[in-house]
Amino acid sequence: MTELLHHLRAAGVSAVIDARGTGVPRVVHWGRDLGDLPDEDLAALAAATVPAVPPSSVDHPLAVSLVPTLASGWSGRPAVAVHRPGAPLDLDLRSAGGFATLDAAAGVAVETEVELTPQGVLRLRQIVSNVGSAPLAVDSAAVVVPVPDRAREVLDFSGLWSHERRPQRHRPPHGVWSRESRHGRPGHDDALLLTVGVPGFGFRHGEVWAAHVAWSGDSVSWLERSSLGVSVLGGGELLAPGEVTLAPGESYTGPWTVLVWSDAGLDGLSDRLHAWIRSWSAIDRPRPLVLNTWEAVYFDHSLERLEPLVDAAAAVGVERFVLDDGWFRGRGDDTRALGDWFVDADKWPDGLTPLIERVTGAGMEFGLWVEPEMVNPDSDLAREHPEWLVGAGTWRHQRVLDLTQPAAFDHVRDRLDALLSEYPIAYLKWDHNRDLLASGAHGQTRALYRLLAALRADHTTVEIESCASGGARIDLGILPLVDRVWTSDTNDPLERQSIQRWTGLVIPPEYLGSHLGAARAHTTGRTATLSFRLVTALFGHAGIEWDLTRASADELAAVTRWTALYRSSRALLHGGVVVRGDSSDPAWITHGVVAPDRSEALFAVVALGTAEGALPPAVRLPGLDPERSYRVTVVDVGAEPTVVQPRPPAWWPGGVTASGRVLAEVGFAAPLLAPENAVLLRCEAV
Repeated sequence: MTELLHHLRAAGVSAVIDARGTGVPRVVHWGRDLGDLPDEDLAALAAATVPAVPPSSVDHPLAVSLVPTLASGWSGRPAVAVHRPGAPLDLDLRSAGGFATLDAAAGVAVETEVELTPQGVLRLRQIVSNVGSAPLAVDSAAVVVPVPDRAREVLDFSGLWSHERRPQRHRPPHGVWSRESRHGRPGHDDALLLTVGVPGFGFRHGEVWAAHVAWSGDSVSWLERSSLGVSVLGGGELLAPGEVTLAPGESYTGPWTVLVWSDAGLDGLSDRLHAWIRSWSAIDRPRPLVLNTWEAVYFDHSLERLEPLVDAAAAVGVERFVLDDGWFRGRGDDTRALGDWFVDADKWPDGLTPLIERVTGAGMEFGLWVEPEMVNPDSDLAREHPEWLVGAGTWRHQRVLDLTQPAAFDHVRDRLDALLSEYPIAYLKWDHNRDLLASGAHGQTRALYRLLAALRADHTTVEIESCASGGARIDLGILPLVDRVWTSDTNDPLERQSIQRWTGLVIPPEYLGSHLGAARAHTTGRTATLSFRLVTALFGHAGIEWDLTRASADELAAVTRWTALYRSSRALLHGGVVVRGDSSDPAWITHGVVAPDRSEALFAVVALGTAEGALPPAVRLPGLDPERSYRVTVVDVGAEPTVVQPRPPAWWPGGVTASGRVLAEVGFAAPLLAPENAVLLRCEAV
């Protein structure tokens, strides 16, 4: 590359950025790898992509830069916007070298940090600096990148509590399709990954471009199809008016916006994101099988109540026992005591030591639930420090604790540090059960990151789960600071199939908490077969949230076989390539994990509902080596699925042998599963 014409290449991706001249650098190309272009070809490419000047427009070619402004002719949604009190600023930025720009007259400097990872993930963020003599308010410091006009169809997500990650697809006309989160956390309706692509793209086909804002507070992502003839993807932190004001000499660094391209559909995006996340992940040991007490005992805490559950958990093969809400002083329900992080002497007269000794003596780790960012008005903390509370309204009987106040921050850190120092706690389930509903999300989110980092530095072996009334805080800003996310508060396997399928677009399965619940789901009241629950919970960081003391002997035996299957398979489940089949019948889906060397794989064939025809579509298994032969067999997960057939297909249950190409393109006859049932298949290269 020339000094100022940058060609970044990695893993089949090219990003060409032209930083020549006095203007703001622009993205010439982001997408398929262009090969090892000599300097003269790069220069020719940059020249060839400068657009014409259309009628009734600015008198120079409009090329979307890293910081498009009104002065450059960009009348679309701005990426960077600033003002001084009482004085709006129309930035006229000029190159200051590299990806740095300056408007000397306005006293504003903007530097765009750009990185293309070895996995082909493109990251950008803006650094806005006040180089003037008066305060500078930052209204926006987002990033935008152009995408080709053929990217016409949008996929993103909505949802609600216990029904997260509901996909929505459409083809927007000219204008802005914008997704904003104003929850103080991403929210259950988070867009997660705003994806645009050629119409009809699927899991295994189609060219797609996607953006994710790696931030745990308020954010915005958008696609703009302009009548100017250009389309852009954008994303960044969503700042409230006056939320970030810079004194002279100060800077604001926005969160990374993570950008991903693939010509192999949505699974191609996951391939890049999962590989990149695994390159820096702090997870360095097998994911222990969890039992969480919430749906087993709720607030009914005592040594006598929990000892039988500890024994049952150990007997079936649980490796981590987590005591959920209800352990701290005065906590009998969710209306009181939140914030008083002292062990309840009435429930635990000898502290948590007797329970922990019972847990660790049975060969399990001990974990504990906390919700450090919130407080009940009916609590000692709220009564003693009302000045630490944010906003006026309650949500689930909770107020927000202002972690931007040093005294409040220190109090929470000290209480958690005291618990982690006194007890051998291996794991914190860190909950966050309400929206902020007040200004200040920027400072609160930064304080949360500092708090997590401080605790991890002082207690290096403690793992932390990000839970936010389920899946309301799952993002790439918090992921480097945690070891697990709670995918959803629902353990209903029918809901979970969709939630896990779509959350896994971004997050690798080893992070996705997935629990085996009781037959009747706590959140929906729906009853599910044991085999359906077992297959569904297997594909993630598996656990149990069920009162095993009420399970039958047959159920306990099935769970024991399942936990053994999880332990023997987790290297594959948590280290393989996630694949999802495109189905002609939305009631039937296939998903799986293929070993990196494609020597083996596990697939789930799932009947979400009744098939459209008397015979469901053929089972096709994507992602295998097309040149190798595989033996496909049914795996015993501990319980048999329910089928509606008088006679099974010819290959059942002995298995089928075929090449990876045949299994992907032709497949084999599906078993006639009853609705809301699944079967697990193992593929082994022969």
